Amino acid sequence: MNNTSKQKTYGILWLMVVLSSILLSIPWLVPHCGWLALIALVPLLSAERVAEQNNVKRFWLWHYSCFVIWNALTTFWVGNATVGGSIFAVLANSLQMSVIFGLFRLSKKKFRGILPYLFLMFAWIAWERWYMVSAEISWPWLVFGNAFAKSIKTIQWYEFTGTLGGSLWVWAANFSLFGLMVSILEGSWFRWNRFAKWSSVIGTVIVVVFPFAASAHLWHHFEEESEGKVNVLIAQPNFDPYQKFESMSQQQQNNILLAQFDSALTAMPAPAEAEAVTEKAAALNLWEGLLIAPETFTGDIFLNDVQSSATWRSFQEFLQKYPNADFLFGASTYEFFHQRSAPSILAREYGLGWVENHNSAFVTDHTGRYDLFHKSKLVVGTELTPYPKIFVPIDNKLGGLMGRVIGQKEIATMNYVASDSTVIPFGCAICYESVYPEYCTGYVLKGAKFMTIITNDAWWGNTPGYKQHANYASLRAIELRRDIARCGNTGISGIINQRGEYLSTSNWWQRETLSGQVNTASRKTFFVRHGDLVGRISTFAFLLLFSYLIVSLLIRRRN
Repeated sequence: MNNTSKQKTYGILWLMVVLSSILLSIPWLVPHCGWLALIALVPLLSAERVAEQNNVKRFWLWHYSCFVIWNALTTFWVGNATVGGSIFAVLANSLQMSVIFGLFRLSKKKFRGILPYLFLMFAWIAWERWYMVSAEISWPWLVFGNAFAKSIKTIQWYEFTGTLGGSLWVWAANFSLFGLMVSILEGSWFRWNRFAKWSSVIGTVIVVVFPFAASAHLWHHFEEESEGKVNVLIAQPNFDPYQKFESMSQQQQNNILLAQFDSALTAMPAPAEAEAVTEKAAALNLWEGLLIAPETFTGDIFLNDVQSSATWRSFQEFLQKYPNADFLFGASTYEFFHQRSAPSILAREYGLGWVENHNSAFVTDHTGRYDLFHKSKLVVGTELTPYPKIFVPIDNKLGGLMGRVIGQKEIATMNYVASDSTVIPFGCAICYESVYPEYCTGYVLKGAKFMTIITNDAWWGNTPGYKQHANYASLRAIELRRDIARCGNTGISGIINQRGEYLSTSNWWQRETLSGQVNTASRKTFFVRHGDLVGRISTFAFLLLFSYLIVSLLIRRRN
């Protein structure tokens, strides 16, 4: 190409790459725009075809730029919590996407026709599943299926496929539209017979439209299962996470939270069975349900002696006034070991012994009975030191900058105990755990009849981050078909039904309480019973094609 032609080609490539990155970003930033993901990859695929036809060198610069722009536009808010972590997340996540796209380009040297595109789809979904299941450093925020988190009327069939079914739909729709567009623009479509033309058009329409129709049918015919109801009262205390330890004591925070609960319970009408009771306080004592406070609300609980915590004693004193209430709250907890050797590689030295820390959830009642669960899907850097045998020694030399939260090895449910001694198991996903679809099925497989999410999204400020996180809870409600009570330190707290609808929500940066009911259910969806079949099949197909590609390239090199 001469310079003029080269500059024109480069301009077209940049235009298509930027267009693709913008179309990819909009579903995460603008409500009800998930459908744009179905066309967002067409410009990028077109750019790749133009680059191939014009023998453009180093095309990786273009597709890597596309993924960097997309990651930056949608997850820039991570920088409010950690600038370095944000830059790393954008560049590293984009690099992995770019490697997959590079493998697709490599596969075109051996595969022909539609096979390289199938290879790209299977490789991408296999990578998304790896992020969700096996990766030590995991950031599945931009899984393609998450694009529909605010478009729940279009993806009710996630109860069968899970979120990666949405990723499959995104790839299938983009490939269908791209293939039809190329065949028309390059003239091959006009040489096809009538049957081929109609087949291509109808096939594309089915791929794009059928999931919409199937979801609409499920939406309008879905009936929520209810074996009973549990009252919930959610408190959003709205503390600035960057100032809470400096601006007020833990006891002051406890007083604010308990005052929220007390005020809300006082304002509630007395139960019907208490109408004959003359004293208002006695009538209020009959309120029955689950009080919910956010993640890491307190940091003064030592697992060696839970009852010694001032916060624990305050909560127990409060529950004496409401003996029919259970109380769910998050805590940064610590366990001390008075021994010479470290109990684990993640333990830190403390005095003459060691300490391990956890991000925990407690549910307790006025008797002091409690269930305990430790968060196991941890945020890299702030909570998790990945590959500890490698990075813990390095971190020790740097002064111990990385988090060393120890998670629970196996999912467990917690128990809400009604006044008639009926035990109702429920799941409690702590913050980041709610982003992992197949992980959350573990709660239901263990018997959870409803779900709770406790989180602290205030670290990100008033950005799209907390909204995206809240939207992902709707996907879990659909996949599990469980009601969810979600409590954040600040917006968005809310109650979500089994169709993924928020029935009530709190406002950003306001101290609020929300009351309502969640249904209990026992039915297990196809996705819960069988897991992520889309991800497993895609991984298997990718490994087969990748093995064949490697063998073919090696044979070609020898010849």
